[in-house]
Amino acid sequence: MASTVDELTIDFTEDGILKVKQLDKVVLTKGAWATLMYRYQEWDPKKQAYGPDKYSIRRYQKRNDQFMQKSKFNISSKDQAEKIIETLQHWIAE
Repeated sequence: MASTVDELTIDFTEDGILKVKQLDKVVLTKGAWATLMYRYQEWDPKKQAYGPDKYSIRRYQKRNDQFMQKSKFNISSKDQAEKIIETLQHWIAE
């Protein structure tokens, strides 16, 4: 468990293999509720390589000095990320 926002990660190792590799992280909000956005790759055992970049937005709540994940939204492709960006830019410009 992480006690600070800086310690939060989505790296995940199983059987000695880093199955989820965090490439980058941005803290969107801090406080009792923290929101982070991650860029990551998943290990593909068939190809023995990491797949394309994916993105995730996660919300954490701090309780008893530890951050617990409460929700997440995974953006599974570059195309989906671009559609989200276009939509937000359109809405912000209105």
